[in-house]
Amino acid sequence: MLQPKRTKFRKQHKGRIHGEAKGGSTLNFGTFALKATEPERVTARQIEAARRAITRHMKRQGRVWIRIFPDVPVTSKPTEVRMGKGKGSVDFWACKVKPGRIMFEIDGVAETIAREALRLGANKLPVTTRVVVREDW
Repeated sequence: MLQPKRTKFRKQHKGRIHGEAKGGSTLNFGTFALKATEPERVTARQIEAARRAITRHMKRQGRVWIRIFPDVPVTSKPTEVRMGKGKGSVDFWACKVKPGRIMFEIDGVAETIAREALRLGANKLPVTTRVVVREDW
């Protein structure tokens, strides 16, 4: 699963996800892409599950690019532990996804296969998405 090799700080505040995506909202690599339409935190496990669903449907033809990376540490305290005694330990890594962010790009397969693969991948994610197609220019 994806996670940073090292970070400057071990833990982070929760924060909020405001506004539209500042960058990463256009296709750079593939012909078809999965674009987020709402703000949400996507975990490393969800990214990996979506990647597996996409590559499995494509039968390992073509190429998949993952355009998001889980770099936000999410902490949690163990169950049945009283309040206080500090912040919990890092439980998993997540990525804050804003609306308009391209999450996955694929290329090298037919449009019907690409759309179905991205649909299967989108089912594994907690965000509502839409398929974007590069217009030939």
